[in-house]
Amino acid sequence: MHNSRRKITEIFDCLETTEGDNVPVTRAFPVAGRMQIDPFLLFDHFGPIYYHPEEATGVPAHPHCGFEAITFMLNGEIEHRDSFGGQANIRSGDVQWMTTGSGLIHSELATKAFRKSGGILEGLQIWVNLPQMHKNVDPGYQHIPVEIIPTIDLQNNAGYIKVIAGEIMGVSSQIKTFSPVSIFQVQLSSEVTIDLEVKSEQTALIYVLAGTIGLQNSEEMARKGQMVRFDDDGDFLSLYTTSSPTSASLIVLAGQPLNQSIARYGPFVANTETEIRKAVLSYQSGKMGQL
Repeated sequence: MHNSRRKITEIFDCLETTEGDNVPVTRAFPVAGRMQIDPFLLFDHFGPIYYHPEEATGVPAHPHCGFEAITFMLNGEIEHRDSFGGQANIRSGDVQWMTTGSGLIHSELATKAFRKSGGILEGLQIWVNLPQMHKNVDPGYQHIPVEIIPTIDLQNNAGYIKVIAGEIMGVSSQIKTFSPVSIFQVQLSSEVTIDLEVKSEQTALIYVLAGTIGLQNSEEMARKGQMVRFDDDGDFLSLYTTSSPTSASLIVLAGQPLNQSIARYGPFVANTETEIRKAVLSYQSGKMGQL
């Protein structure tokens, strides 16, 4: 048992890009030179973007296979529909956890209400790889409304932790995963120090959503839009905030590396190029269903 604090291996800036109908995206990976951070395949912070009434559209039907796609809404509202009958309105604070498995088609469109009213759209999209033995599981869909996401209130008004996936401080999420994965949203007031347990065998990352965060063992602070990667020597991420008028908000990602070969082609993820060709054929021949 290490019981020690993990050190930082790097703090990096994310890529500013756009997706879909010009939605601004802050992308940690995949980018040139950093295609994945095992078991995570993609991390996008989309928005915030303001839509006038009747402007918002969303993402029309497209296929996926071989991984789990997570959407965590921070603002706005989209409707998920997929070719396996999954349907849900994902509102601010909600999470969708979609297992693409053997392949499905889905769309994420602005809900009628959001399209009509307009407003701010913002959220996170995270892709987690599926272990090789589960690559072809039947597609599945878990919708987790904000009301059932466990929240840990930290002592002395220090902030809170939302347990989106996995477990921390003895509190567990209801989400079922195919390999050990944890995702937490952490909100910290000013002048707080906290140790978060993330087992040494798991990849550990932090993305700063707002404010700045200090890291033990380091002179550097991580700012909004940056991602921090930790080494695997120790079981705790030790964070602190300085005295500032605004609180800091961050996303903690942790997961067991799968250490398997990866082949990627747009929305498809497999272990080999042959499997990618099979996936494309499966999609073209209608095996991933219809929307």
